[in-house]
Amino acid sequence: MGVVSGALLPSRRRVLGRVREALSGAPMLAVGILTTLVFVAVFAPLVAPHDPLRPVPGVGLLAPPVWQGGSWSTPLGTDFQGRDVLSRVIYGARVSLTVGVVGTVVAGFIGLVFGVVAGYLGGWVDQLAMRVIDAWLALPSLIFAVFVALVMRPSQWTIVVILGLVYWTRYARVIRGEVLSLRERDFVRLAEVAGASRWRIMRRHIVPNILNTWMVLASLTVGVVIILEASLSFLGLGIPAPTPAWGSMVADARALVFAGQWWHVAAPGVLIAATVFATNMLGDWLRVRLDPKQRNL
Repeated sequence: MGVVSGALLPSRRRVLGRVREALSGAPMLAVGILTTLVFVAVFAPLVAPHDPLRPVPGVGLLAPPVWQGGSWSTPLGTDFQGRDVLSRVIYGARVSLTVGVVGTVVAGFIGLVFGVVAGYLGGWVDQLAMRVIDAWLALPSLIFAVFVALVMRPSQWTIVVILGLVYWTRYARVIRGEVLSLRERDFVRLAEVAGASRWRIMRRHIVPNILNTWMVLASLTVGVVIILEASLSFLGLGIPAPTPAWGSMVADARALVFAGQWWHVAAPGVLIAATVFATNMLGDWLRVRLDPKQRNL
């Protein structure tokens, strides 16, 4: 095992160093947007000017002060119940980002296990795994999510499970393809000859070499997961009231848009779009930086 763990094996330190090098030059706009959103979500109780669940005392339905009849104590106006829109989108960032990130991790973990096992073991295991993936992909994502949401009791963690079940296949297919190539490499063959178990080979030699691919897929999935969560909330199947989430805020205010009260929808809608834009930009950048072939172009 001394030869196997030497120069022929890409070291874990080298992989982590490559990731740090990639992140050191990440696009500043995407990093700035995501850093701001994460900061606001983490420190929501300190940043939000009002309680997001209760009406602002002595205030009814108000527009933003830059529009008409508003007050700077509620910079984005208030909703139909007199609750501060700014405070709700700040707390909504905490909910939506948590669901998006955790849902992405759940999907990524399921897809990683499925893809690595199917790709490395091959044979009937691979064939069975591919049939399961093909059948899963045949289900429309939104319809499947709506069906599961109708069956399960709505909650934040129910939505996380649903999102993980919807998007794990995009990881499994790509990772399986990577593993099919890796298992033919010399360092894997040497580990097999040295008597390493299949579990050890997958854990020590396969998984570290697909982390780059996994990271890119995860960064590109977060935005899609947030959109699906917003879609479920818009349909009334997502985060239950009165918990603020961007999608449910848009759903609650959709009728008010036709009455000219656009500010209810504008703030959460812009934040959803900004989050998707930033995660996709970061994902595309990581894909180029972590792929030596594209990085040298």
